[in-house]
Amino acid sequence: MRNTILGAAIALTAFTSAALAQTYSWNLANEYGESTIMGGADKVFIDAVSEASGGDIAITGHYGGSIGYKSVDQFDAVGDGALEMADTVATSLSGIEPLFLLSSLPFIAGTNADAKLLWEVARPHYEKVFEEHNQVLLWATPWPPSGIWANKPVTSKDDMAELKIRGWDASGVKTMSNAGSTAVQISWADTVPQLAAGSINSVLTSADGGASSKFWEFLDHFTAVNYSMALNMTHMNKDIYDSLTPEEQQIIRDAADKASEAAWADLEVRVEQNFKDMSQNGVTIVTDVPPEFLEFLKQSGQAVYDEWLQSVGPVGQEILDEYATKRGS
Repeated sequence: MRNTILGAAIALTAFTSAALAQTYSWNLANEYGESTIMGGADKVFIDAVSEASGGDIAITGHYGGSIGYKSVDQFDAVGDGALEMADTVATSLSGIEPLFLLSSLPFIAGTNADAKLLWEVARPHYEKVFEEHNQVLLWATPWPPSGIWANKPVTSKDDMAELKIRGWDASGVKTMSNAGSTAVQISWADTVPQLAAGSINSVLTSADGGASSKFWEFLDHFTAVNYSMALNMTHMNKDIYDSLTPEEQQIIRDAADKASEAAWADLEVRVEQNFKDMSQNGVTIVTDVPPEFLEFLKQSGQAVYDEWLQSVGPVGQEILDEYATKRGS
């Protein structure tokens, strides 16, 4: 009898422990492809969380907008809890907070080191915005320098006038318009369909973005003007994050750090690999861009800075000043 009671007690304890073990199944939405630098960082994060949690936290990545959300929709979806997590191109959120245009201000960051420094300076301000919207900012993934995909080299003002070009945000559209092109803001998910339809004949984006979507099926030149190095930001619902134990929160934070490290390290090799893939697929890469044309593009973007500072307020100038001081410029 005693053995029966003891066995029942052990079984009950095991059942209770199993019942108390919390497991999670989350979705992570990303409008961009799995092979992009941000898709790679997402996978590093997902694998790190799974390993550290012993599989108790299972995250499914949804790439190429396959879960039905575009970047502009993901912010509210995560804040409302419709999505647990998302990896969102920051500039698509400028209608919510103009601060998110920072990373794509024309020619603000000319090197990988500059882009990372700008992110580090601005991160506390980004985190505050996410928190105000019931979200937690986990990490940022940099885009490689953006250029102009077209069917000819774009190295003069006259070349710009021939472009019907896609920009990913208001800053790019404003700069390209000021430079003489017909520019329109189009989400990433709609870019290839617009190219196929002939509605646009050029795209402002990185070599990485274009290569991942095989732009060479429509466009055979990439002019490396190094316009900007925009950021994607990965964020999660704050209610979900706050409901986790401190140990589980640490798992998320540690995994986010690993994803961030992987993304910035990947940036160092991406451009070389992208250019190789593009060349093998018939894309002519134009790196010898006339200085006077670059100066023309910079002047075309000056109004963007003025408008951004006016919309952001004093914090915008504080960020630019701190960035310039730490950058030594």
